[in-house]
Amino acid sequence: MKYTVLTLFPEITDAFFTTSIMAKAIKRGIIEYQAINIRDFAHDKHKTCDDAPYGGGPGMVMLAEPIARALEFVNISRQDAENAKNAKEEKEGRVIYLSPSGRQFTQELAKELAKEQELVLICGRYEGIDQRIIDRYVDDEISVGDYVLSSGEVAALAVIDATYRLVDSVICADSLTEESFSGGLLEYPQFTRPEVFDTMKVPEILLSGHHEQIRLWRLEKRVEKTLRLRPDLIQRGRELGIFNKEINGLIDRLSRPDLSDDET
Repeated sequence: MKYTVLTLFPEITDAFFTTSIMAKAIKRGIIEYQAINIRDFAHDKHKTCDDAPYGGGPGMVMLAEPIARALEFVNISRQDAENAKNAKEEKEGRVIYLSPSGRQFTQELAKELAKEQELVLICGRYEGIDQRIIDRYVDDEISVGDYVLSSGEVAALAVIDATYRLVDSVICADSLTEESFSGGLLEYPQFTRPEVFDTMKVPEILLSGHHEQIRLWRLEKRVEKTLRLRPDLIQRGRELGIFNKEINGLIDRLSRPDLSDDET
């Protein structure tokens, strides 16, 4: 997987690729990365990359021409919106513009993007980028949440972090099987040493060595936590039919109004 980031502030994303698991993945050749400074493709000596919006209004809009040149530099050929689907097959990478107006970024979308050979991420600033760049070059507008960030780089890093860990051999596959959103549920609580911390003990079941009982406890905690914090995931999972009989039984039992406080 290759990540190409078009940005006005490459130092923000550069730091991410030199630390922790990502640095190891790059060293092993699993992940590639390049940051493209959009200012390097500006016309004038001041490296101007923004201007006032047509029609008036507050803020500034990033200019189309420097972004277009940067995209051409990384072999992203221009495309008309109506031909985008066919053109995507010929391009080097899938072009993503991070925007609060985009479709919501989810774990399912992260899995889809992790299968790509290259992601080209355009980081906006100010009031965003000229719409003509979106119409000509962008495959996906993606939003990382229903809020507005001043930095497209922060949103790009969220997409990168969520996808690179899903690329084969980056991390152990077993680590992905029961984490949050896998199978439509949140992850169960985790504990480590010491057994007692400030009078709070690790649940006895986790010390029992009984693998089936531990599995059942963890599954119940996943359902319980999802019901409490993200009931929308439960509703969606049932609508899509992704839960098995065991999980549906737990949902029914833990949803009953006659549960005692210590059970909920």
